[in-house]
Amino acid sequence: MAKVLIVDDDKTTVSLLATLLELDDFEVQSVGKGSGVLELVDEYQPDVVLLDYHLSDMEGIEVLRDIRESADHATLPVVVASGLDVGNEVLKAGANRFLIKPFEPDELPILFNKLIESR
Repeated sequence: MAKVLIVDDDKTTVSLLATLLELDDFEVQSVGKGSGVLELVDEYQPDVVLLDYHLSDMEGIEVLRDIRESADHATLPVVVASGLDVGNEVLKAGANRFLIKPFEPDELPILFNKLIESR
């Protein structure tokens, strides 16, 4: 069972996505803040991370850079989502994919499986 870490401070979004992903046989862990994500990644060992660009305590791109700077997680698939068009910025920083909000949640399992297989 593939493991997904959702980093997002919107509880409604997290709840919806977690439910949909669990129906598609993903194990889901979530966190609402950017601080401590690297430690959680070390502990949880997700197969893919869904990262919101705007978090309550920091920008998601900072979390992305922390993940990419860690030798253990340099190849971990990270998908960044935002309502702003920051795709170029996050892709340059090392995101595997960028999703503009609102995105179609049904597409996540397909995208996640592709990213996990190509890792």
